[in-house]
Amino acid sequence: MPRHHQPSSRRTARFPHGEAAPAAEQFDAPPGGRHELGQNFLVDRAVIRAVVDLVARTEGPIVEIGTGDGALTLPLQELRRPLTGVEIDPRRVAGLRRRTGPDTTLVRADFLRYRPPAAPHVLVGNLPFHATTAMLRRILAAPHWTDAVLLVQWEVARRRAGVGGATMMTAEWWPWYAFRLARRVPAAAFRPRPGVDGGLLTITRRPRPLLPVDERTAYRDFVRRTFTGRGRGIEQIVTTVRPTTSRRAVRDWARRNGVPGGALPKDLTDRQWVELYLLDGGRGVR
Repeated sequence: MPRHHQPSSRRTARFPHGEAAPAAEQFDAPPGGRHELGQNFLVDRAVIRAVVDLVARTEGPIVEIGTGDGALTLPLQELRRPLTGVEIDPRRVAGLRRRTGPDTTLVRADFLRYRPPAAPHVLVGNLPFHATTAMLRRILAAPHWTDAVLLVQWEVARRRAGVGGATMMTAEWWPWYAFRLARRVPAAAFRPRPGVDGGLLTITRRPRPLLPVDERTAYRDFVRRTFTGRGRGIEQIVTTVRPTTSRRAVRDWARRNGVPGGALPKDLTDRQWVELYLLDGGRGVR
């Protein structure tokens, strides 16, 4: 979840013209999103309020990924923080520019090629469902941001948060980020309506990583080999992909962590992954 600091001037999410939005109301749907850009615009005010309230719990400048027609941009302005909106569609940029204030900067760019600020900032966005994985990889590899509040496909949000089993991508980045599933977002909250529900996912950069950054390459390689390795359980998989680790060491690790014998890589938690990675060095979780 985004950071728990409480800014002294924390504001409740409000909407254009300063009026709080009733939960059941919707913004007028924009006139047709572009299919090739994956444009499904958020129109449900209760969901918009939930997104902005999560951002309000963070601190620092905000970078919005994909402004569309401003369903999030305009209420985010009410937080009175520097706001940069990155939007690929020039028509949307031109239309929104007439409605934004002096603290908001709109940039016409593809976020996958956008160079983010070289200073702490918060990311927020309704990500195009067809490009979610590419955007998440870009976000996780980017420096400087502290918190991300992202609308993605429901199943993607669940798996990234480790609900029902973690994905390889989540395990690869767990030592440096905490993932949390905030809520489900029905397909009816978007226009045009997508074929699946969305999920509100938060990612927070850990102030004290579980591993130092200089171990990132080796750790991620270990995770990938373990997820793709053969075996009937974590003990067999690990000792196959990393023969220097003994079965006894893995069994001792499993007993300390309450990991059942038939557990698979997807069943492990963030700290279990780190301790498993560190077994050969005998250092344990920091």
